[in-house]
Amino acid sequence: MKSGFYLLILFFTTLTFHVNGQDEKKDTKDFEKVLDLKEVTIEQRRNIIHTEQLPDVHNTYIMAGKKSEVIRMEGVNGNITEKTGRHIFAKIPGVFVYDMDGSGNQVNISTRGLDPHRSWEYNIRQNGVITNSDMYGYPASHYSPAMESIQRVELVRGTASLQFGAQFGGMINYITKDPDTTRAITFETINSAGSFGLFSSYNAIGGKVGKLTYQAYYQNRHSNGYRKNARSDAQSQFVSLSYEVSRSLRIKAELGRSKYIYQIPGPLTDAMFGADPRQSTRSRNYFNPDIYIPSFTVDWKINPATQLKFTASGVYGARNSVMFDAFANVPDTISSTTGSYRARQVDIDNFRSFTSEFRLLHQYQFAGISNVFSAGVQFMHNNLRRRQLGKGTTGSDFDLTLTDPVFGRDLYMKTKNTAAFIENLIFITPRWTLSPGFRIESGATDMTGKISYYDPGNLPNSIRHRFPLFGISSQYRISSNSRAYAGFSQAYRPVVFKDIIPASVLERVDKNLKDAYGYNLEAGISGNVKGILKYDISVFQVLINHRMGTVSMRDENGTAYLLRTTTGDSRTRGLEMYLEATPFKTDDEAASAGLLSFFTSTSYFDARYIKGNAVVSNENKSVAGNRVEGVPAWISRNGVQLEYKKLSSTLQYSYVSSNFANPLNTVEPSANGTIGKVPGYGLLDLNATLRLGKAYTLRLGINNMTDKQYFTKRPTMYPGAGVWSSDGRSFLLSVGIKI
Repeated sequence: MKSGFYLLILFFTTLTFHVNGQDEKKDTKDFEKVLDLKEVTIEQRRNIIHTEQLPDVHNTYIMAGKKSEVIRMEGVNGNITEKTGRHIFAKIPGVFVYDMDGSGNQVNISTRGLDPHRSWEYNIRQNGVITNSDMYGYPASHYSPAMESIQRVELVRGTASLQFGAQFGGMINYITKDPDTTRAITFETINSAGSFGLFSSYNAIGGKVGKLTYQAYYQNRHSNGYRKNARSDAQSQFVSLSYEVSRSLRIKAELGRSKYIYQIPGPLTDAMFGADPRQSTRSRNYFNPDIYIPSFTVDWKINPATQLKFTASGVYGARNSVMFDAFANVPDTISSTTGSYRARQVDIDNFRSFTSEFRLLHQYQFAGISNVFSAGVQFMHNNLRRRQLGKGTTGSDFDLTLTDPVFGRDLYMKTKNTAAFIENLIFITPRWTLSPGFRIESGATDMTGKISYYDPGNLPNSIRHRFPLFGISSQYRISSNSRAYAGFSQAYRPVVFKDIIPASVLERVDKNLKDAYGYNLEAGISGNVKGILKYDISVFQVLINHRMGTVSMRDENGTAYLLRTTTGDSRTRGLEMYLEATPFKTDDEAASAGLLSFFTSTSYFDARYIKGNAVVSNENKSVAGNRVEGVPAWISRNGVQLEYKKLSSTLQYSYVSSNFANPLNTVEPSANGTIGKVPGYGLLDLNATLRLGKAYTLRLGINNMTDKQYFTKRPTMYPGAGVWSSDGRSFLLSVGIKI
């Protein structure tokens, strides 16, 4: 075999590697070969790897030139049970973690100055299947699988949006654990207990019988919460059946479900937080999403150079809440006149989202240059019904009963959208690749219904989504262990329900709202120096035009009102740096195998408004030059990891600098806690994992060791405007058995 760069595509797997050969006289043009190999299992004793990058071609996706990270959950020392974001994403620079609602209920993260609310700036997937509740109505991911079930997390930044969808954040894919295909049945149980009444039990089975591979799990978790009246009860289930029709054809059916009831303790003022961050202002508020994710996938290797994948999936279920919704300084008390509490507000969202995707990967040569061609088409049909401002009971338990059958807002949001994309990986040389591509989005969202205080004729009844989106990425392999990469990709974010609905009679909505649009631009270098130093350093810029805002207006009668419209543009520039040094590492086969490493995952964000307005005392004030709200300038996670024999431990310090709660960059907190600076904070965590043979795993964690009292954001919507305390010092013990 001659020297050169080879791309080896395995059945359902892609690897990139270099081969040093002896025969230099053979044709150097034919440097890429595609081999049809049987599936094999390779086992190797090694130190556990926490993070890595996706290969240049991954399944039916082209990843060359993109910034991607893969988190292998077996290498994470942290609180997996409660989905603690600063542990899971410790080595991914720039991840902002929003601690919002409950013990392990959701993952709320963002990157590059975007909004972390339920990670809704991302295309969220499980095993490649979209789980966002409604991409065009409410893109939050209410689906929340057990993190114990996840084998790895794939995160790709927004420069890959042409392939996944036009989200500015990019894509997060949660890959479930593979069953042991050498046995007919295996069983795994992970049971965890910890502070604040935490108990979680995860139980899974899997195996292979003939050509059928299966896996299933059931998880149940309870916590009383760090704060008073913060009880959480959650459960999730999942089943997967995969049938190998032939060596080249595989079909798979999956069904996932997650449900939880979270008692919402209510927002605090700054004074309340300072006096007692564990106190509660509400005892009758509840949140309850119940989501099903069915999917069907056909993976067909048509020939050694061509692979076709079809996926049909849905998101079905509800997002329910019953709340006394008011500012933190408005108490929820029993009336002396009626002898009871005030009636609570009931809100119900029902989701029916259907997606089908056809994806094709083909390898070919043109004019002596090797290419990998990826193309696809996606159809979405989403139907979201939003019922809000329902008059609920005066009780204190979780009860969605209405005392008046009419909702104050009863709306339908229906979307049909078709998207097609093409991307081509071109090997200019064996080391240098270029990946141009484009995506076309075409569809419409139609809204019907009524709002009790608003003329439905004034609502934007139809919003068109028509965007030609272009992008290009490039990569140069400096060596077998390092690369330089750069990319540009246009993106857009649809106008969602919260943008359209006027909050009160004082607001009106622009009937000609436009989707936000802009681009992601990045460049970086990554590599591994002799196994001693791993690095990934990149710079980026994210431009978002047509951000939503409000302006003060007057009608023809001189009546003042607030108009919700597209008022602002923002630009976020920054640096993302991941460094990990391993000065000490012994041979994996040695009796005293060990490893000592130090890492830093640090980012700097300069997120500012280019233009925009905010309303102060019914007057419009420019916010151009101000920092974008909710975006800290610095996020830095630093740690030392020690592995010795069966023990692995991580001591981690996380720092997040201050951020502002509003575009005006108000520093002093308001009396109700909704406005003001969010202070910076630093957290110290110690987590360890002990593996006893192949069957037993023991995890122990002491998190927020210094008992730092902090909060991460001042939300303006759910779960309520004000200060939301994050968890203080906590302990966790987890025992896993796999037989």
